Amino acid sequence: MSERQASGAGPPARGGDGIRATLPELVALRARSAELVAPRKRSADRAAGPTVSAFRGRGMEYAESRPYAPGDDARHIDWRVTARTGRAHSKVFQAERDRVTMVIVDRSPSMYFGTRVRLKSAQAARLGATLAWAAFAEGDRLSACAGQALVPPARGRRGVLHALDAMARWSLAPEPEPGVGAALQAAARVLHPGSHVLLLADARSITAELERPLRQLAAHGDVVVAVLCDALELDAPPRGHYVACDEDRRLQLALEDAADRTQWRAHFAQLREEALARLRRAGARAAVVGAHDDSVAALRSVLQRRVARGRAA
Repeated sequence: MSERQASGAGPPARGGDGIRATLPELVALRARSAELVAPRKRSADRAAGPTVSAFRGRGMEYAESRPYAPGDDARHIDWRVTARTGRAHSKVFQAERDRVTMVIVDRSPSMYFGTRVRLKSAQAARLGATLAWAAFAEGDRLSACAGQALVPPARGRRGVLHALDAMARWSLAPEPEPGVGAALQAAARVLHPGSHVLLLADARSITAELERPLRQLAAHGDVVVAVLCDALELDAPPRGHYVACDEDRRLQLALEDAADRTQWRAHFAQLREEALARLRRAGARAAVVGAHDDSVAALRSVLQRRVARGRAA
């Protein structure tokens, strides 16, 4: 059986080479960002805009309380009014006037791997850029963070371009330390209630230590997580001998037996399930995204997830 290469990206991604994300490639995604939001139904309210937010939830400026209705977020129950009236009430919030959308990028070494179309790091940049353009259209201030590197929140075209430039640079090379935990700490210092957060990370980076900071962010805003996986992590390759390599190492892989391929699937499935379970406990919406998936369609699917009773559904 001939050896097969198991490293590097496959066919180049449209607009880029799949190894890195270029700034022109990320800028071009503006044309597709409208796919993340749906047209509004006609409304008598003249203030209603043409689109609804790609994220969920209301702003965080309290306006009034009204009787609870099925589908209301349990986190918005007004317990004082509920206790006083004996009937469940939900808080109603005004639209957030100064909302921040932040993209947090995992730069661990495992993100810089790919066998189909593009590396996980390049996919992360595309997902982040698409969301950034959608948030730009809604008038949000844009921010991006990776480890201790932070692009401060800024509005307008300049704000989104600064965020995109950072994401393009971050797609070039890993920086394993200080990691996602440090990025969440940096995010907590600049985000305020009502903010939107998109975390783009490898399953290995979603450790138990992240549950608490994620829960704190999710308690006051909308946290969405795309767990990035390569095609080889989603399913075992066909039977054969493979070579996995990077700049410094070369590893021989023999996957001839069905038992070996079953163990391969089980290992990566366990990584994904543990990561998703931690994210559900933290109150974040989360889904697995393949590095080879269409980035806009994948992000739309992640944003359509919902959180019910502390778990993503």
